[in-house]
This record gives sequence, structure tokens and C-alpha cells, in this order.
Amino acid sequence: MVHTAEYLPDRGHSIPSILQGGYNHDLTREWANERQLSKNMFIFPLFVTDNADDEVDIPALPNIKRFGVNKLIPYVRGLVAKGLRAVILFGVPLAEGAKDKEGTSADDPEGPVIQAIQKLRKEFPDLYIMCDVCLCEYTDHGHCGVLYEDGSLNRELSVRRISAVAVNYAKAGANCVAPSDMIDGRIKDIKLGLVDAGLAHKCFVMSYSAKFSGELYGPFREAAGSAPSHGGRKAYQLPPGGTGLARRALVRDMNEGADGIIVKPSTFYLDIISEAAKICKDYPICAYHVSGEYAMLHAAADKGIVDIKQIAFESHQGLLRAGARLIISYFTPEFLDWLKN
Repeated sequence: MVHTAEYLPDRGHSIPSILQGGYNHDLTREWANERQLSKNMFIFPLFVTDNADDEVDIPALPNIKRFGVNKLIPYVRGLVAKGLRAVILFGVPLAEGAKDKEGTSADDPEGPVIQAIQKLRKEFPDLYIMCDVCLCEYTDHGHCGVLYEDGSLNRELSVRRISAVAVNYAKAGANCVAPSDMIDGRIKDIKLGLVDAGLAHKCFVMSYSAKFSGELYGPFREAAGSAPSHGGRKAYQLPPGGTGLARRALVRDMNEGADGIIVKPSTFYLDIISEAAKICKDYPICAYHVSGEYAMLHAAADKGIVDIKQIAFESHQGLLRAGARLIISYFTPEFLDWLKN
């Protein structure tokens, strides 16, 4: 005779501690995620050159290319068919003489960004077009604004120039302008410029509010040709340990009229994303998974240390847990294949 007691659970074992039945299936593991990755939260960076027929690999960024506007359209068409909803444009002027001390080619009507905005708007009317607004790709000194004679940033001239570029992108049809320079006061100037142009109701201002200086931007600078010719950007980008400065910058940009904010980089700054989700709780929070983060994951995968799909999911889910709602990611094309919606 079998004794019933042999089949009873250990009375000393706490039932709430039995968790694994709740995540032993692929679907229930998804249910356990408080927030799930979806295609509409991804923003894909696009590098656009002033050579209309360019299609050039970027060695430091696997699977990423620089495109001229003629090659850009068919490439983007394939991604839109897979569910791409948003892009962010970075201009890469390569022509001789295209760069000067004030970055005048940034908003050249015949330049790569404005040409790309217009062609993308015509071909993909539902695609959300964001434009990075900075002068570093267009200045001969590689810094993000206009300089004094001593090489330091002239705040007044810089924000005036950055505001003009942002407004011209909006006039060309950009849905969103995203100033990445981190110079004090540029959000206010951009917002006022959009008001004066009658475009403030049509253009989202997504500020790189918490952007840190550091070692994770190398592949981007290779792609965009934006390395500074002297010094660095530590005088206007945040120090890696500057949590308090990040909080103050977030508040500054909210007070100046930002519609959303970006934290950059992301993986090493999850605490800042979490802080931003509290301080800017009524604003969309975007994490920029930057070029160095992307390149490191690929390097680890190439050495057999990680599986590229699994590590991409793990890293991007970490951004959601920290509080991001949107992600600028070079992995966007892969996630369009990996995600169902």
C-alpha cells in the first residue's frame, strides 16, 4: 500500500519560492518581461555621403555602410518592408573643401542630409525621419560648434549655428531634430527657431541631454569622419562619473523645451537611464546603443565568446529594464528579422 504522505510536498518548503513553472516555456518567459522589445521602438542610424552613388563598408562597424542618396533608397526600402519605422541621419561630407570652421555644409540644400530627407520623405511618407544636429562632421576642426581663437567653444555662435541647421532640417521635412553637441542653451535656441519658422508644432526636439565623453565612439568617428583635429570633447560632453551633472543637464533641457531625451552611451550608463526615467518621467527616454558597444559585441561573437543574437537581446532588454522607451541601435536591421512585431 502506498502512503499518501510520500506524495505530499515538503511542508517546510515555501510554495511562493517555486518559480520555474512560471517561466519554463518560451511564451511565459516573454510574459515575465515587464516591457518587451518591439520594432516600433527601434531607430536606425544612417550615414549619408555627398557622393550620390556611394555604398561603402565601414570596417569598424560590421554590416553597416555609408550610402549616397541613390543607393540609400533601395536599401531603406528593404528595411521598411520588414517594419522599420524610424531612422536618424548623419551626414558625411567627403568632397574637397566641404568642411570649414563653421560647418556651413551641414544644411547645404544640395548636401547629403537635406537631400536624404527629401528623397526619403517622397519615397516613404510614413517613415519617421530624425536628423542628428551637430557640426563635428562638417567643421574642419572636428569640434561640435564654432570656436574661439584659443580653440574653446564659442557658446553664442555655436548655438546660433546649430539652431539654424536644425530649423533648416525641419523645413526640409524632418520629423525630429536631435542636437548631439551638448552645448549649453541650444535646446532653447532650436525651439525658438522652430517657433519663428512656424514649425514648432510639427517637429519633435529629441535632445542628447546626457551624453558622456569616453572611449566608445571610435567606430562612429571613422564612419562619420568626425574626429576632432585637436584636443577632445571633455569640455562640453559629460565626464563618465558625472551623475549629478547628468541630472542637471536633463533638467536644463526639459526647462528649455525638449520633447524627449537621449542618454548616450547606454550599456555602461544604465544608472543614468534609470535616473532619466525618474527625472523625465513624462518624456520619452531614448538610449543610444553606440558604435563602440555594437563593435564590442560583434568582436566577442567573432571570438566565440557570445552568440550575437542572444547578446543583442540581453543588452537591449537591459536598456528597457533601466527605463528606456526608444533605442537608437545599429542592430535595428537584425531586430527587424528577429522580432515578430
